[in-house]
Parts: sequence; C-alpha cells; structure tokens
Amino acid sequence: MLNTIWPIFIIISYIYAIFSGNIEAINNSIFDSAASAVELSINFLGTICLWNGIMQIAMKTSLVKNLSKLLYPFMRFIFPEIKKTDKSYEEISMNVTANILGLGNAATPIGLKAMKTMQKDNPKKDTLTNPMAFFILINTASLQIIPTTVIAIRSSLGSTEPTKIILAVWFSTILAAITAIISGKILSKKF
Repeated sequence: MLNTIWPIFIIISYIYAIFSGNIEAINNSIFDSAASAVELSINFLGTICLWNGIMQIAMKTSLVKNLSKLLYPFMRFIFPEIKKTDKSYEEISMNVTANILGLGNAATPIGLKAMKTMQKDNPKKDTLTNPMAFFILINTASLQIIPTTVIAIRSSLGSTEPTKIILAVWFSTILAAITAIISGKILSKKF
C-alpha cells in the first residue's frame, strides 16, 4: 500500500512544483533532506550501539535474570499458560526487559525468537495463541523507563533538553500497557 501512496505523493508534489514555479526549491529540499537523514542516522547509530552493547553485557550478567525474577508476578498474570521453565518465558522476559530499558532495537530479535518458540508449541499454526496475542499487545504498548530512541532523536536534532520527554513517555506507555492488558483479558475470554 505504501509503495503506491508515496510515489503518488511525490508525483503530485513535482507536478505542483512545476506549475507553481518551485521546482528548484523542491530539488534543494530533496538534497537537504538526504543530507539530514544521513547525519541523523550517524548520530543515531552511536546511541544504538551504546545501548545494544549495554544490553549484551546485561544479558551475560545476572541483571536480566534478576529483572526477570522481578517481573515474574506481572508475567504470570499476563502469560498464565507459559511456565517459568519454558524457553519462551525466558525470551519473553528478556524482550520485555529490553523494551522497559528502552532498547527496542535490541528487543526486536529477542521478540522474534520468542514468537518462533511459541509458534513451535502452537497446535493451530494459522491462529495466534493467547500468549502470542498478549506478547504482541505488550510490545505494541512499548512500556519504557528510558526512551533511548526518542532521547537520541531529540539530541541529534539539537534539543537543549532531550530527556524532558521522559514523564510524558512514562504516562503514555503505562496507560497504553494498562489499556492493552485490560482489553486483551476481556477479549481473550470472548474469543
């Protein structure tokens, strides 16, 4: 769908620029945007590498296991069908921990691995199980304590206070997680 929408927007923009006499302005903006995108990517890459490195260290130490133990009551409420000894439980815990720490890029491969593990145990391969659906809900809510991605983007764009967004992120992610869990629990009983 987006493969159709974006080219249409670009064609309409060029046609409008030709008729309004702004073709030079649109060409300049394209090159300026490309340069900004490369600069943002380079700045963002440093932050991603830093936090992914910290997450790798955390995975090799007892930090993730301790956070998983701390999350156990929450995880037991959301995923009652999954036992603490299951491989998928460990992968889900690591994913949730990475998301809480704001390491979405480090959490993605772990999340995919958890979904593959849960799919192996799924009796109906073409239907999501409740744990799989709740896992998607929790990931979509993106509960975060440290929104590293947002902080990195704000910092690279020259914000004088890139961490000022933290309270708003906490409020919105907690509200999204609570809404996702409540609606998921209600709907899982109906379907």
